[in-house]
Amino acid sequence: MINHLPQQKNRKIPFVSSDDNQSEQSLHPSEHKDEASMVINSDTNKCRTADEVNRQTLVNWQTLLAEVITDLDWLLAKLNISHIKPELYVPEGFSLRVPKGFVAKMQPGNPQDPLLLQVLPSKHEQVAVTGYVPDPLAENNQNPIKGLLHKYHSRVLITVTGACAIHCRYCFRQHFDYQANMPRSEQLTQIQSYISEHPEISEVLLSGGDPLTLSNRRLFLWLQVLEDLPQVQTIRIHTRLPIVIPERLDTALLDRLQQSRCRIVMVLHSNHANEIDAHTKQYLLQARDKGITLLNQTVLLAGINDTLEAQVALSERLFEAGVLPYYLHVLDKVAGAAHFDMPQAQAVDLYWQMLAKLPGYLVPKLVQELPNRPFKTPVDLYR
Repeated sequence: MINHLPQQKNRKIPFVSSDDNQSEQSLHPSEHKDEASMVINSDTNKCRTADEVNRQTLVNWQTLLAEVITDLDWLLAKLNISHIKPELYVPEGFSLRVPKGFVAKMQPGNPQDPLLLQVLPSKHEQVAVTGYVPDPLAENNQNPIKGLLHKYHSRVLITVTGACAIHCRYCFRQHFDYQANMPRSEQLTQIQSYISEHPEISEVLLSGGDPLTLSNRRLFLWLQVLEDLPQVQTIRIHTRLPIVIPERLDTALLDRLQQSRCRIVMVLHSNHANEIDAHTKQYLLQARDKGITLLNQTVLLAGINDTLEAQVALSERLFEAGVLPYYLHVLDKVAGAAHFDMPQAQAVDLYWQMLAKLPGYLVPKLVQELPNRPFKTPVDLYR
């Protein structure tokens, strides 16, 4: 029997807090020389020269974030695929959300485009499948303090925001109650105290949502809070923003990360080689040149990146952009995403092919995250 899923809890999460309504980035080209040399034209997907930029107003990342597409009809018309609308639906909670620059990387007229399928709300999401649940990683049981997750021995994760620039339809936190788990100003001291009381913690992960949706001012505040703790040696930022809005890697952000006393690791989320065009590559290389360690985690998705050709192309494209493949995740069994899943035996077979085709440093670890485990579980390749 087909049942309908419960309504998602994380609806209407704001992009920025009320005190961040004003843009903190100057629009003067002289203060943003790096951005001025590579602003993208969303219609042609080509980089403009510095001279062309000087004749136009420079659009910053916050503007691009505010102009994301949320209208299904607009997206379908833009891609010339309005005929597939009967196969789709308009979610009440976890709505359509995709930046225009990401749409520019999609192939018009192709309803099976691998980037499009990641963001298109399909009626398959409404089908309840046994074993696929709202909280597949049991994260609601791992919160010693509001906004803080402590699942791994030496690492803690802070959900600094519930906002994302893009809503990926397979997201394992699409039902997460961010409103009940967002740390506020009064929790900053509590989080600092918790980390201090656990000397085994040496690394802090900033997550969400996407931490790079925060303004530089608020993000820098979090960095300072963590840098003030001598035991914290590494700050890891989990983000999809540099893939979908690469302009987020602005000069102010990269300079601040370079100046941190902590090691900065940025874990990106890219699932397909088409997501990394020349424009995106330029920004990623700038981040690498600032000394930031760039890693990537991919989710194995049926019909999107479940072939050897897709995985090889992704690993090679990442490497060209200064990014090392890190994890290849088996899908987390979140309610509404069963149609993206694939048999584990098929995933293992694909992985063996990747091992034979790619050099070892371009083969990510095949893992799955299971609830109440203090580590990511490597998938058994010999079963």
